[in-house]
Amino acid sequence: MKRSIYILLLTMALIATGAEAKRAKPHRVRLETTAGVIRVELSDETPVHRDNFLRLVREGTLDSTLFHRVIRDFMIQGGDPTTRVRPLPDGGLSSPSHDHRLGEGDLGYTLPAEFRLPWLYHVRGALAAAREGDEVNPEQRSSASQFYIVYGRSWGPSSLGKVRGALDEKGIEMTREMWEAYLQHGGAPHLDGQYTVFGHVIEGMKVVRQIQAVATDADDRPVEDVVLLRAVIEQ
Repeated sequence: MKRSIYILLLTMALIATGAEAKRAKPHRVRLETTAGVIRVELSDETPVHRDNFLRLVREGTLDSTLFHRVIRDFMIQGGDPTTRVRPLPDGGLSSPSHDHRLGEGDLGYTLPAEFRLPWLYHVRGALAAAREGDEVNPEQRSSASQFYIVYGRSWGPSSLGKVRGALDEKGIEMTREMWEAYLQHGGAPHLDGQYTVFGHVIEGMKVVRQIQAVATDADDRPVEDVVLLRAVIEQ
C-alpha cells in the first residue's frame, strides 16, 4: 500500500514538473506582414510588457495596422491603432491618407518601464516599446500598443566606444557581452536604459531588413504601406 502511494505521488510530481516546464517556455508570437513573417519571443523578465502584448494579440488590436514609422539602419515601428487599414471590394486595402500624420494613436494607458540590463538591450532584432519623450514622460513609461523592432547600424570599436562613454555618463553600463554583441550584430545601443526591451526576433530578420530599407516620406512613413496583417500567439 505504501509503495503504491509512493508511486502515485512520484507520478503526480513528474506530471507537475512536466507541466511547469511546459509553462516555462517563453511565449512566441507570429507577426504576419505584407512583407513576410516575423516571429518574436517575449521575455519573462518583463512580465508587464509580455502580458500586455499577449492581450493585444489575443484581442486583435494589432491586426491590420501599419508599420507607420520606418528609419533605415535604425528600426521599424508599428502598433498605432489609428492606422488600421480596411479591405476594399477589389481586394486592395484602404489606409490613412499620407496627408494625415501617424503615430499619435494609443489605448489610453501606459506601462511602467521594465529595464532589464544587461540581459535585454537594443541589439539587432530586439523588440521594444515605444513611448513619449522624457519632457512629458520623465518616468519613461511605455506606450500601451506601439512597439518597434531594432535593425540598427553596424559598429566599430571607436564609434561604439563613444556610445559607451555617453551611457557611462548616465550611469548605464555596457557590459563586455553587450559590447561584443553590438560589434558582431549591430543595433541601437544609445537607446539602452531609456526604452523597455521586452523580446527579440527569432525568425524573420530578412523581413525586418527588407522593411527598414523601403522608401519613406518626410515623416518616415513608408511610401507603399507595410501592413501587420495579423498577430498570432504560437506558444
